[in-house]
Amino acid sequence: MAGKRRSMGAMADINVTPMVDIMLVLLIIFMVITPMLQKGVSVDMAQAANPRSMHDADKEDAVLLAVTRDGKIFLGTTPIALDEVTKKVADMISGRLDKTVYVKSDARAKYGDVVRLINNIRAAGVDSLGLLTEKLQRAPGAPATETGGM
Repeated sequence: MAGKRRSMGAMADINVTPMVDIMLVLLIIFMVITPMLQKGVSVDMAQAANPRSMHDADKEDAVLLAVTRDGKIFLGTTPIALDEVTKKVADMISGRLDKTVYVKSDARAKYGDVVRLINNIRAAGVDSLGLLTEKLQRAPGAPATETGGM
């Protein structure tokens, strides 16, 4: 019996261990990369009923400023002082054909902070200023509100 060999036939079990390993690696990669995909600082933007679509704000070279609830200002993801905004924005838009700057503000930010930021952006020689908002979500079946006088 020592000379008798057992023949190795086809294995009926599926080995899922390599597939699970690959899926876990992909999961980790996506978990690490996903926060990096967000452009700028996360703020709870004001909502508008009929916002205009501004697809150019999503471009990689777009100049995007954000005002947080506590009045902090960010250029992209970098914190910046209010008195530095004019110089930095002017440097970024110099030599560009499209001199548009986009501002997103937290809905609970102070109005004065946003106005001061916009004044400093305008002083940099910006041609166009885009104020980013989110589309107002109405409840299904809710009637549209009417505005107007008597």
